Amino acid sequence: MMRDKLRKILENFAKGKISLEEAEEALALAPFEDLGFARLDHHRGVRKHFPEVIYGPGKTVEELTKICASFLEKKLPLLVTRVEPSRAEILLQKFPRLSYSPRARLIYFLPEKTEAKGFILIACGGTADLPVVEEARICAEAFGNKVEVIVDVGVAGVHRLVPELPKLRRARVIICVAGMEGALPSLLAGLVDTPIIAVPTSAGYGANFQGVAPLLTMLNSCAAGVAVVNIDNGFGAAYLASLINQLPERVFSRA
Repeated sequence: MMRDKLRKILENFAKGKISLEEAEEALALAPFEDLGFARLDHHRGVRKHFPEVIYGPGKTVEELTKICASFLEKKLPLLVTRVEPSRAEILLQKFPRLSYSPRARLIYFLPEKTEAKGFILIACGGTADLPVVEEARICAEAFGNKVEVIVDVGVAGVHRLVPELPKLRRARVIICVAGMEGALPSLLAGLVDTPIIAVPTSAGYGANFQGVAPLLTMLNSCAAGVAVVNIDNGFGAAYLASLINQLPERVFSRA
């Protein structure tokens, strides 16, 4: 997205539609923008898969306001993770263009609608995992992927998974979100030849240890083809899944 914006600036300069000074001004903030309390990496979208994603906790409402204003002014895609509803309400009043998911605690702004690529499937063990599922879904869609979600197919009722197997096998990559003991990714990996990104969640009783138990289960999976991200890290899973999902298009475009 940022790469396309830079290309357009250079094309406009080459065609004489903008002056050298105007091109310099447009590119001046490309590397980063120093706000004093943060250095916004506006160049990340050129180097990486997506522009900088903002981690909400630890930032004041005033700081988040300045960050959001910078992204909106430059018409850059914006994701702010882990924003509580009370703070999100203030930001949405200031910036009506922003959207917010209370369940995912995610603020987002997508200035351009792109054609969804490939197929990422998100499967979760239970309804308690849905906050992490929603974070993964919104982020994966923001990254330009076709995404579908299968809910509540945990190992307590394995038969619920069987009707979904054709869809699971069509996916380029599966994000598997599970709490409790975290067995679902191993089960899935034994049934499909699709890369699986396992996300342990903090949903569970005492011995779940706020997600440590499913994390260790997933890391010790006997089934091959499972990679594991951090506890409750829907964003991280979506980013990695998007890289895998869009790899065929990237390889073809660079050939």
